[in-house]
Amino acid sequence: MQKSPLLAWILLFILAFIWGSSFILIKKGLLGLAPQEVGSLRIVAASLFLLPSALKRFKTVDSKKIVFLFIAGLLGSLIPAFLFAIAQTRLESAITGVLNGLVPLFTILIALFAFRQKQTKKVYLGVLIGFIGTAILISAGKGNSLTGINAYALLVVLATLCYASNLNLIKQKLNEIHAVTVTSVSLLLVGPFASIYLFGFTDFWYKVTNVDGTGMATFYICLLGVFGTAIALIIFNKILQMKDALFASSVTYIIPVFAVIWGVVDGENLYALHYVGMVAVGIGVYIANTHKKAGSKK
Repeated sequence: MQKSPLLAWILLFILAFIWGSSFILIKKGLLGLAPQEVGSLRIVAASLFLLPSALKRFKTVDSKKIVFLFIAGLLGSLIPAFLFAIAQTRLESAITGVLNGLVPLFTILIALFAFRQKQTKKVYLGVLIGFIGTAILISAGKGNSLTGINAYALLVVLATLCYASNLNLIKQKLNEIHAVTVTSVSLLLVGPFASIYLFGFTDFWYKVTNVDGTGMATFYICLLGVFGTAIALIIFNKILQMKDALFASSVTYIIPVFAVIWGVVDGENLYALHYVGMVAVGIGVYIANTHKKAGSKK
């Protein structure tokens, strides 16, 4: 059956809306939960939602692929969930959404160094511009001044590096496995770690049963887990199998639009340098992805 380019684009925009809305949901969750609780609850909700599918599909997976699925669960879900939650305690959700645009740039660099794919000069120009925009976003402060490195923004950068690594991993090692299987089984493998941490090492259960406002925060993060992690990853892995890693990662062109809209609606304060950095990241990602490969080494 021929794969429809139109379907791939439709899925891309749906995914962009879901993920672009994730940052405001994290922000709302942090009003009643600690960042570690937000990160672990997100994974628990996602893994429970897909548990029936995971149990059914697990037995069909080649045992040699289990380790790759576990790594995919770590890089594509568990680690970024914690990094984004911690980062947003000191970052506006709109800025976090824009920094997420680094995923395709890191995807290119990983493909270059790990898989020895040659790239054109245009790609390197795009990567350079994108990282200049990132530097501006990381250091921009109030009054349109550069105030120094925001360490919390570096957590987002690390999360995007995890996503980009996961992109290449799935394309190279798991591409022949159904998208729902990749998503559900990878979450099944990391879900127990998130559950043990959430109920054994945090105050989550006490807060839910005793602290006002925690229930609504929990609802936001469960919503995030089901849509922003479980359903979104199924869509993402489907796109990745229909197209290539760069096309799939280009969802980050559109994510910042929704992230900024949600941030502005919620009253977040953004300054001129923030917009300069956002535009630079967008231009860099666009330039880096509108190219023809120079080839690859044998």
